Amino acid sequence: MYNRVKSIQNHRFRSEAIRTLKIGIPVIIAQLLQTSMSFVDTVMAGNLSANDLAAVAVGASSAMPFIMLGMGILMAVNPVVGHYFGAGKRIEIGKTVRQSLWLSQFIAIPMFFLIRNLKPVLVLLNIDPNIIPVTIQYLNGFSWGLFPVFAYIALRFFCEGISITRPGMYIAAIGVLVNIVGNYVLMYGKLGFPQMGAMGCGYATSVVAWVMFLSFLYFTITFKPLERFEIFRHFRLPEWEYFKELLQVGIPIGISSTMEVTMFALVSLLMGSLGTNIVAGHQVALNFSALSFMVPYGLSTAITTRVGHAKGRGSDYEARYRGYTGILLCMMFMACMAIVMSTFPEFIASIYTNDKTVQKIAVGLIYMAAIFQISDGLQVSGYGALRGLKDTKVPMYVNLVAYWLVGLPAAYYLGIILHFGPRGLWVGLIAGLTIAAILHNVRFYLLTRHHKEG
Repeated sequence: MYNRVKSIQNHRFRSEAIRTLKIGIPVIIAQLLQTSMSFVDTVMAGNLSANDLAAVAVGASSAMPFIMLGMGILMAVNPVVGHYFGAGKRIEIGKTVRQSLWLSQFIAIPMFFLIRNLKPVLVLLNIDPNIIPVTIQYLNGFSWGLFPVFAYIALRFFCEGISITRPGMYIAAIGVLVNIVGNYVLMYGKLGFPQMGAMGCGYATSVVAWVMFLSFLYFTITFKPLERFEIFRHFRLPEWEYFKELLQVGIPIGISSTMEVTMFALVSLLMGSLGTNIVAGHQVALNFSALSFMVPYGLSTAITTRVGHAKGRGSDYEARYRGYTGILLCMMFMACMAIVMSTFPEFIASIYTNDKTVQKIAVGLIYMAAIFQISDGLQVSGYGALRGLKDTKVPMYVNLVAYWLVGLPAAYYLGIILHFGPRGLWVGLIAGLTIAAILHNVRFYLLTRHHKEG
């Protein structure tokens, strides 16, 4: 009898794990492809001049908080649509998607003007005066892509909310190819275009955004299974009822995402005060950690979708089971990555640089990165499960405490005040991520603990 029960439990876990992976793997690949675009921008700008490379790096970093805020707000589309999908409310899904497209443009308008007027911020940050004009040119070109990129994000999160994730992967692959061609033509001045350098990179990024949006729009209109939602059958003006729900769920997600990104960005800036080699070693460890993070990040989207469908059907027990299955998958992968990092830190460092001094610093920080792998996986997966419940306000406060009240102050105190250097700064990162991991998972446990099967 025990063996039979155990076999049923194992079969159920495998079945749910496979469903989660089917949704999550295309998201992971899409994220890796989109991340590779910044790598392409960096390499192609570096082949022009140090000024262009610096302008692209500073411009992209300056725009990132705005992109993360807008993307986080629109991330609400996934759980909102997921709940409607679980409840079988097809028409409500169509209305939500239409309104999310309106919302995406209302988000893009202020972002457009803010990104085009960042010069005072760059001056305040003591950016090299020689770089600032080129950076502004890059941002001006980049800003024209905000309208399509937020619309693309809305459509992508809609599809992810109903478990359709492969189109995002294919369209991201198209985006990478367009990005390479666009950079080549506009940055280097080919096919009759003038050589525009970093500004060309900004415009190429906007072209990519338009291509990806139009591709996703074409898919949404022509894909037969989506006709049942009647997304484009009726034209509707903006409706506050739908905006209100999306904003209530989405604004806390946007703020949370921005706080996490800001913690890592500020720690990197603090690292800059410790020397060039330390910054390089930090970048090696951080970049490899970011690559491994793409897996639990992609799976967290799948967790949100699976939990949202169950919650929409009113099956709280199933929502709990799906959440914990996804969290366990993330923990297992990140445990494997922790083993890889702690076993082969010298090899990982050698992939990035031949400089022995930088390698030595990177090896020490890769060990630190290995420590926070499980915490990083648990925090993003736990937060994904909470998004599936449309619980985002309390997690926002958790991230505020974890990242800004604990992580950043601890990093500054240990790394700068007590002179523990880069390892002290990384202890702050570990502390922030660990607190977020514990509290997000405790929150999910508390919200689902009283629900029984059936």
